[in-house]
Amino acid sequence: MQAAIPALRRYARVLTRDPSQADDLVQDCLERALTRLHQVRGQSDLRAWLFTIAHRLNVNHWRRFRRVVSWGETTPPEPLQEAGQIPHLEWQEVVHAFGRLSEDHRQIMMLVGVEGLQYGVVAEILDLPIGTVMSRLSRARAALHSLVEHEERPTLRRVK
Repeated sequence: MQAAIPALRRYARVLTRDPSQADDLVQDCLERALTRLHQVRGQSDLRAWLFTIAHRLNVNHWRRFRRVVSWGETTPPEPLQEAGQIPHLEWQEVVHAFGRLSEDHRQIMMLVGVEGLQYGVVAEILDLPIGTVMSRLSRARAALHSLVEHEERPTLRRVK
């Protein structure tokens, strides 16, 4: 289970978009997983199971939160880190565009593109048909490409 924690933290950051909330989600997820470890005997890769727990905890959190606070009262999260070097500008554009994707598209891109999970596993995690996973991934990739290509790129001046 310890080997899956970095991947779980990445996924939690995508879900919450806030480092401290992501840490809380990971802690809650691991706590729940430890109390239910007997349910997954024989599985060597626990990532899918942990991602499912994290996903469901996050959904439940937002359902409770939505009842208490209106969306107009929330504030956007602070950026994680500002890149100050020219080679990082393109990566920063992709990260910015990734943040502008819908929550469904961010989750699919994270689970398939970053974590390398198979479509069937992602379908189980998100409780979706495999065809929905495939079509969302296709639309997410197209949306990300479109956002990156249509971003207004900064004009750099040449220094002699």
